Amino acid sequence: MVVDVYTREGKPSGKKVDLPEAIFGVEPKSHAVYLTVKAQMANARQGTHKTKTRKEVRGGGKKPWKQKGRGVARAGTIRSPLWVGGGRVFGPRPRDYSQDLNKKVKRLARRSVLSTKLQEQKLLVLEDFSIESGKTRDMATVMSNFEIGDQKVLMLLPAHDEKTLLASRNIPNLRVQLAEHASTYELLDCSKLLIQQGAIEKIAGVSQA
Repeated sequence: MVVDVYTREGKPSGKKVDLPEAIFGVEPKSHAVYLTVKAQMANARQGTHKTKTRKEVRGGGKKPWKQKGRGVARAGTIRSPLWVGGGRVFGPRPRDYSQDLNKKVKRLARRSVLSTKLQEQKLLVLEDFSIESGKTRDMATVMSNFEIGDQKVLMLLPAHDEKTLLASRNIPNLRVQLAEHASTYELLDCSKLLIQQGAIEKIAGVSQA
């Protein structure tokens, strides 16, 4: 499918680019997207949550009062889960949340998101450019040329560009990422997807089944 290529000024350059139908024109599979995002979010969890049981809480070695004669319930330790400051029953323990996912499902999810963005007209292809000055205001000018406002934007680069990354890092609603490193979640979690023309080949390389 053929789409326009835009300049950094936000206007059509007059050039066209042919996006691979197998990547940008598939029938979206929402369940594959759900499984992929769920696995990615789970894999990001550290799993270091921990509470202390009654045997791990400090203190409580002495029986607080005698067994009989006081007219109150029996108590063997002040660190019982029934007491304030006591241990916790069935509290969270350290665990591994990581999930494995089939590569075909991951690639299908990526193609589904890219196809959806194109269908919803939320994807633009830009000419390859670099912010040579490394200045935030220059990147902000590029964003204002596209009248994006406060929308969340993801820009995909064909290769590492230190100056462009430097210019973008202080713009809250903009994320710049290498095309082959952009995850399904990042592609999904943006209102506008800007792809530099040279990055299309990179995307095709990691999205092919």
